[in-house]
Amino acid sequence: MGLLVVGSVALDSVKTPFGEAQEVLGGSATYFSISASYFTEVSLVAVVGEDFPNAHIELLKKRGIQLDGLEKQKGKTFRWVGEYGYQLNEAKTLETHLNVFEKFNPQIPKAYQTANLVFLANIDPDLQRGVLHQVKSPQLVACDTMNFWIDGKPDSLKKTLGEVSILIINDGEARALAQNPNLVQAAQTILSYGPKILIVKRGEYGALMFNGESIFSAPGFPLEQVYDPTGAGDSFAGGFMGYLANTQNYSESNMRQAVIFGSVMASFCVEAFSLERLNSLNYQEIVNRYREFKRLTHFEEV
Repeated sequence: MGLLVVGSVALDSVKTPFGEAQEVLGGSATYFSISASYFTEVSLVAVVGEDFPNAHIELLKKRGIQLDGLEKQKGKTFRWVGEYGYQLNEAKTLETHLNVFEKFNPQIPKAYQTANLVFLANIDPDLQRGVLHQVKSPQLVACDTMNFWIDGKPDSLKKTLGEVSILIINDGEARALAQNPNLVQAAQTILSYGPKILIVKRGEYGALMFNGESIFSAPGFPLEQVYDPTGAGDSFAGGFMGYLANTQNYSESNMRQAVIFGSVMASFCVEAFSLERLNSLNYQEIVNRYREFKRLTHFEEV
């Protein structure tokens, strides 16, 4: 089957210089799933509380996302409250209420255990490895992490990195993980932990992909309107992994195209609050922006 994602589904309250939204659909696995669903079948494993709106479940179903792995437990759904200044690359977390997510222990339904591709969103590295022990020989495994785990569980995280093919993190996380401010040198250190590929997300400045032999640099897409960067990194990962699941081609040249499709999905994500823009997309818009990316970076050799 297609693509499995394990991570968080949340209710977010976000304020930016351009507006605010209260109790809207969020979470790493949600953004990833919606983004990837434009390319492939997605199976989601996460947990929500009794208060999780049915309208959100219907929205996920409408995108064709498989929800047999979405647990509903007694208690409240994970909530995050954040704020952005004009430096939109960094969110200021005001409140985090883990609620039912605090005791989340992913159980992978039998039908999901044969997924071709697996994405381990930002959860405890011990839980990430627990997921890998439940799936059966996936072709490709990618993961995300954050400074909380880099600082708090470095040894466990490195064990996880030894079992994945691709790590997708932002530039601050890459520097912290390698304890090196230079991204090129940091990439060499991180690749020595086990992943074959490192993708470094750089917000409005684009993304870098390292494989130990070459470096690929993708630009950020110049946008006239940016409302909310929440979920952009997860949308990038969804576009990247969704495209790979669709093509079943893991060559370097196809990985480069996947990075651009990831960047395309991230650029749409930030154009509205929550998942409003991702939900209103059609595939032709995605193709058109991919072509705009290509024109943006094209030049003739002298």
